[in-house]
Amino acid sequence: MKPIFNKSMFWDVDFEQLDYDRYANFVIERVFERGDIEDVRQCRRYYGDEKVREALTQAKWMRKDVVYLAMAVLNNKIEDYRCYTIAQLDPQHWSY
Repeated sequence: MKPIFNKSMFWDVDFEQLDYDRYANFVIERVFERGDIEDVRQCRRYYGDEKVREALTQAKWMRKDVVYLAMAVLNNKIEDYRCYTIAQLDPQHWSY
């Protein structure tokens, strides 16, 4: 069953035409960045934890708080995240 997400999370795309399967990585990243707890739950139900883990650990960039949320939800280490590894090459990237 297709999840029901808040359209405001996808303000920059045509929400009605968004293919959740074709653009799974985009949808997963956006839900974790801008969604609430219920959005994250629906995302995990629809895609499964393995697909969510794959999408988030391979993301080139995510805010630090999103990485911590993903770590808590997926029970993995910060070193598993590509964005963290990339950020280590440029420490200013994660400055607030």
